[in-house]
Amino acid sequence: MTTDLDKTDRAILAALQNDGRISNARLADMVGLSETPCARRLKRLENDGYIDQYRAMLSRSALGLGVIAFVYVRFAVHDRAVATRFEREVQAIPRILACHNVSGSADYILQVVARDLDDYGTFMRDEMRSLPGVTSVESALSLREIKANGGLPLS
Repeated sequence: MTTDLDKTDRAILAALQNDGRISNARLADMVGLSETPCARRLKRLENDGYIDQYRAMLSRSALGLGVIAFVYVRFAVHDRAVATRFEREVQAIPRILACHNVSGSADYILQVVARDLDDYGTFMRDEMRSLPGVTSVESALSLREIKANGGLPLS
């Protein structure tokens, strides 16, 4: 699918990853098009599924979410129905920012935010350990965020 993208399409996508609220006039100027062809290309990129959605990136610190943890979740029994229930429940928990089914020693890796360590501990005790299938959890706390939400490579 990405073979259908030319240099201008990639420039449009890169600009939008950097600023989803950029005006069409500014975007057109940045990629060397007039406004109407730029708007047409943008609409095509949306219709072709290259752009999933537009959204705001919120400040964790302003919202008082000072802890980021990566949680390694293990199941003792690998049952499809249990995994499906686990995935459904995880999707409903707002503080779980991401969940990946992975290979290796863990079954899932989750990215979780919390106000502080006490809040995180309560979440682990009351919610994480009671999710379907979970028999073991291990946390890695982020000491410092170096790069976040960097956008997808377009080369």
